[in-house]
Amino acid sequence: MLVKTYGSAVYGVDAITLTIEVNVSMGQQCFIVGLPDNAVKESIQRIESAIKNNGYEMPRTKVVVNLAPADIKKSGSALDLPIALGILGASGQLDEPEKLATYVIMGELSLDGSIQPIKGALPIAIQARKEGFAGFIVPAANAREAGMVNNLPVYGVSQLNEVIDFLNNPDVLRPVIVNTREEFFADQYVFEQDFSDVKGQENIKRALEIAAAGSHNAILIGPPGAGKTMLAKRLPTILPPLSLQEALETTKIHSVAGKLPENCSLISKRPYRSPHHTVSDAALVGGGSMPQPGEISLAHNGVLFLDELPEFKRTVLEVMRQPMEERKVSISRTRLALDFPANFMLIASMNPCPCGFYNHPDKECTCGPGVVQKYLNKISGPLLDRIDLHVEVTPVPFAQLSAAQKSEDSAAIRERVIRAREIQTERYQSYDGVYANAHINSQLLRDYCRISTIGENLLKRAMEKLNLSARAYDRILKVSRTIADLAGSADIQPEHLAEAIHYRSLDREGWAG
Repeated sequence: MLVKTYGSAVYGVDAITLTIEVNVSMGQQCFIVGLPDNAVKESIQRIESAIKNNGYEMPRTKVVVNLAPADIKKSGSALDLPIALGILGASGQLDEPEKLATYVIMGELSLDGSIQPIKGALPIAIQARKEGFAGFIVPAANAREAGMVNNLPVYGVSQLNEVIDFLNNPDVLRPVIVNTREEFFADQYVFEQDFSDVKGQENIKRALEIAAAGSHNAILIGPPGAGKTMLAKRLPTILPPLSLQEALETTKIHSVAGKLPENCSLISKRPYRSPHHTVSDAALVGGGSMPQPGEISLAHNGVLFLDELPEFKRTVLEVMRQPMEERKVSISRTRLALDFPANFMLIASMNPCPCGFYNHPDKECTCGPGVVQKYLNKISGPLLDRIDLHVEVTPVPFAQLSAAQKSEDSAAIRERVIRAREIQTERYQSYDGVYANAHINSQLLRDYCRISTIGENLLKRAMEKLNLSARAYDRILKVSRTIADLAGSADIQPEHLAEAIHYRSLDREGWAG
């Protein structure tokens, strides 16, 4: 007897529906065909135990399981449940096996028949709705995640017997109801950290406000203990809240990577990722035999923080250059090519030298001649070229640390950032893929970053006197445009240029001695 069930496979951040054909006939052995990997091939052992432990029989005849389309590699254990149900249906142990073809069914089986969570439930649910399935049967741990998709009944199950009972009597289970909008807006402004916790460092807060307002990349340079990591952790609290579309994009990526918390529905806050400096190329940008999103994709629509930037392997840093420019990662393999979104803000931190005390107001640097420059040279010029703000962080004096007065909180800063972003959204509304000043190209730079004669003279003198590199020119104009937006100014004023010039420390010849 031939029975069809439907499952799904995730490639990139999208899903492809799989047809699982099970045929039970005269003969011996069980065969799984259609380019299964080892995890899929091993599923037959789990399925046999689960079927027996739930009071059913594994056929002792020939069983052929075909995973179509047969030219796409199938991986993972999420196809256990549809294969098991297909075997039960084909062997005549289900009352109405034809019902299997109306649902997308996914889940990993334990030996006792319990159903374990899967990766990528959200993109699978989106694809199931697109193809008009009657519902999606999914592990209970993934039910809320898949339940975000409207107009698709989602049934969370925890045991093989539950699915069989549901197929025999649909009233046994009720679809999961998730009020996506209510949950999304309820948690948007709930943060563990706040800028009011930071004593002093007003100039650094100002730099991070500018970075947030224009989606600029920034690097913080200062001695150990000056507060670089603490400030970076609070950056997401002043970024504009995610839109529903951005939240859906971000959730899909985390779902595919298996990084969503259990029983989570929609990610409501901008992600903050901080990989260790021992991270590999593939872990940072994504990859593997079956490509998975890396840290830069997990930071999509949020912040990627690289602490102690010179300690990262140079090859790891260099592979970020193209994604930073194109805001996506393209991964090519022999049989497939995938794109992962990677629109993130890069915030990096570093000590100014190996000992950490170069330019320290109180402590003396013990590094030898040329060591500071050699340390800085671990970061390539092309990577620095993509970082708009170079911010020097100095230690906070004791008087400010012990002050009882609270600093400005994140909510007040965020309001200014949102106003500046709204100006940019309106300005660039007719340009696809441009949402902030950091994204503009050379043509838009000439159109929207015009400066007066006084500003031109100021910029010319600054570049000559401070020996700023040529690559600093565009960055200064973009940052000054953001500063003008924060001030509510239609034109870039000389004071806006002067502040932007101040944030190009590492472009100054002789900065490192």
